[in-house]
Amino acid sequence: MISGLVKTIDALRHTANPRGMTFSASDRRPNLAWLLFMQLRPIQWTKNGLLFAALIFTIPRVTFAMFGSAAVGFFLFSLVSGCVYILNDLVDLEADRNNPDKWHRPMASGLLKPAYAIGVGFGVWVISLWLAWRLNELFFGVLLCYFCLNVLYSLYLKRIALVDVLTIAAGFVMRAAAGGMAIGVRLTPWFLCCALILSLFLAVGKRRYEFVAWKARRREGRQVLQHYSLPLLNLLSTVLAGALIVTYILFTCSPTHTRYLTLTIPFVGFGVLRYYHLVHLKQLGGRPEILLLKDKPVLVTVSLFVISVITILYLFN
Repeated sequence: MISGLVKTIDALRHTANPRGMTFSASDRRPNLAWLLFMQLRPIQWTKNGLLFAALIFTIPRVTFAMFGSAAVGFFLFSLVSGCVYILNDLVDLEADRNNPDKWHRPMASGLLKPAYAIGVGFGVWVISLWLAWRLNELFFGVLLCYFCLNVLYSLYLKRIALVDVLTIAAGFVMRAAAGGMAIGVRLTPWFLCCALILSLFLAVGKRRYEFVAWKARRREGRQVLQHYSLPLLNLLSTVLAGALIVTYILFTCSPTHTRYLTLTIPFVGFGVLRYYHLVHLKQLGGRPEILLLKDKPVLVTVSLFVISVITILYLFN
């Protein structure tokens, strides 16, 4: 299903004309419902999979009710994050139209009127927050804080060097914490530290990709890129890669988990080093959610990691 969605997005990008904004392959415009759905950026929803982390590390005490709550939390977080993307695309509308990686988006391409996107987005936002309140008051609070933080990011914080990547990282920590609140489980500080450093690692990798592309194309890019340098981004990426591996080792050695969880350390080590290799030698990393799905070694490593964690916690926890 996810791979099919990726192919659909790629097809839309290659069949649209960035100047005429029409679909030359069949001369048909996508319907409004599909455009609104794509404007919510469903491919980005893979990031919200972090909400299931609390559920996984609660094995074997997981119940069907907890799984249902986690699934609802994932769905609500995805919808609210989609509303954030609508606002972000509205703010960056002119810049996206001149960006070779973003002109294909529904509003930037001219296929979707901003008024439609804002109207539907507001309705989705209100309903999602109401459902979040019904699910759990603490979950509602985190979701509302996540939305407000990302609004600030879209309007102001993304223009401040280092603060921009820290804001992105804070959003991932909120996802992890919200997953625990949705099922009534507290996550350990070490796990939250892992989530923070992992998100910083991915965010820095994305900034590095954008910086290299901006320098190569000599075209308009994010304003914040002017305040970065390649040596700085390389240093940050290297430090965060090592810190992520060390932090996960400390997490597995904490007394709250079985010692057999240390068997999953090689998967984390390889995954981090593989991603580092792709970012620095292959000049990838611009879209981590796509890279996770398209790079087979990374996808296999993540899958084996999840399977091994579930198995170990079920048998020995």
